Amino acid sequence: MKQSLLPPPQHLQSSQARRTITCDRSHREYDLCSINGPTVLDPKSSTFYPESPTNSAQHHIVEKVRPYPRKWENFTLSKIKEVTLTSGPKSPPCQVRHNAPALVFSAGGYTGNFFHDFNDGFIPLYITVNSLFADQDDVVLVISKARDWWVRKYTDLLQTFSKHPIIDLDKDNSTHCFTSANVGLISHGFMTINPTLLPNSNTFKHFRFFLDKAYGHGQKSQNHHQNHGLNPRKSLPRLALASRNGATGRVILNQDQVQQLAKEVGFDVIVFEPKGTTSLREAYGLINTSHALVGVHGAALTHSLFLRPGAVFVQVVPLGGEWVAENCFGTSARAMGLEYMEYKIGVEESSLIDKYNRSDALIKDSVALQKKGWSNGIMEIYLKEQNVKLDLVRFREYLERAYKKAKRFMNNEG
Repeated sequence: MKQSLLPPPQHLQSSQARRTITCDRSHREYDLCSINGPTVLDPKSSTFYPESPTNSAQHHIVEKVRPYPRKWENFTLSKIKEVTLTSGPKSPPCQVRHNAPALVFSAGGYTGNFFHDFNDGFIPLYITVNSLFADQDDVVLVISKARDWWVRKYTDLLQTFSKHPIIDLDKDNSTHCFTSANVGLISHGFMTINPTLLPNSNTFKHFRFFLDKAYGHGQKSQNHHQNHGLNPRKSLPRLALASRNGATGRVILNQDQVQQLAKEVGFDVIVFEPKGTTSLREAYGLINTSHALVGVHGAALTHSLFLRPGAVFVQVVPLGGEWVAENCFGTSARAMGLEYMEYKIGVEESSLIDKYNRSDALIKDSVALQKKGWSNGIMEIYLKEQNVKLDLVRFREYLERAYKKAKRFMNNEG
C-alpha cells in the first residue's frame, strides 16, 4: 500500500515523458514536434512544457525545432527562431488558459514574397490543420515573425483558420496553457496537396474553396453581375493580364500590343499589377470574377489560386523557367481544375539574346544547364535579368484557344 503512493521509477518517468513529447524528423521539408497533453508556453523563452512535468532533472527530455517547412535549406532555416519542447524543469504557472490545441509556426524565411507566403505558409498550414485537427475546428495559432503588415494583409485568411486571436511568439509576455501543442508545418512539396496523405482526403480544390470562404463569402456570383451589369462588353470573357514593373525582370516589353491583341481576339482586358499593399479581398474579387489570367512566370501568378475551377490560366514561361513554371504553378493549376496552358517563349522573344551569345548554354540549352545546379547566379540571370517581347503572331494562336475556353466557361458559370 505504501509503495503504491511512491512516484513511479525514474525509467518509467522518462518513458512517460517520451510519450508526451514526440518528434517526427523523417521528412526532407519539415520537422514536426508535439506535446500530447496539457501544455504551457513561456513565450519569453519560446519554450513549451507539459503542464504536469516529471520531477527528475536528469531525465528531462529536450527537443528543439525550427517550425518552417524548408528544412533542406540550411541558410534559410538558420534564420528561423528555434522553439524548445521540454519535460522539465517545472513549467511556469499558467496566466492565460485556452481550451484548444496550439499550432506553432514561423512567418519568417521568405515571407513577404507572395508566392512563398502561400507555398511555405498557408498551404502547409492548411495541410497541417487538416492532418492534425481534421475532426475539430478549434486551434490557436502561435506565430513567430508575425509582423504587423503581414497580419494586416492576411487577417481574413488567418481568421478563417482560427477563431482565436493569434499569439505573437516574439511579443507576448504571458504564459499560455493549451490542451496540447504541435510545432511545425507539414509540407507535401511545392504548391502541392496530396489527398492520400490527409485523413479527410482533401485536395487542392478544397483549399481553393477555403480561400473562397476567406475572401469570397459566397458573393462571387453577385459581385460578378454587379461589376458587369452596366458594362456593354459584359458578353465578353474577362482576361486579367498580370503586369510586372521594370525593376523586377520578366517584364512584357510589348505589353500594350499584347493587351490590344487580346482585345482583338475578343477579351475584355484588365491589366492587373498587384503591389505589396494590394488588398487581397479586392484582388480576389477581380481574379475570381475573371475568366482567364495571363502573365509571365512570377510571384504574382500565385493569384491563380483565386481563379474559379474551369477558368483559363496561361503562364508565359521565359527561358530557363521550365522547372519553376511547372512546379510553382502548373501542378497547382491542374489540381484546381483550371484550363492550364503554357506559352514557352522562343530565343528571339527573350531579352537575354542582347546580353549573351546565342551559342552560350544559357541561351542554347537552359534545361541542360540547370541540371548541373540551380545556382543563385543562374537564377539571377533567368529571373531578374530577363524580359520578354512576345511574338504576336504565335501568341495570338494561344489567345484564340484561351478565348474559346474562357467563352465556354463564362457561358456555363457566368
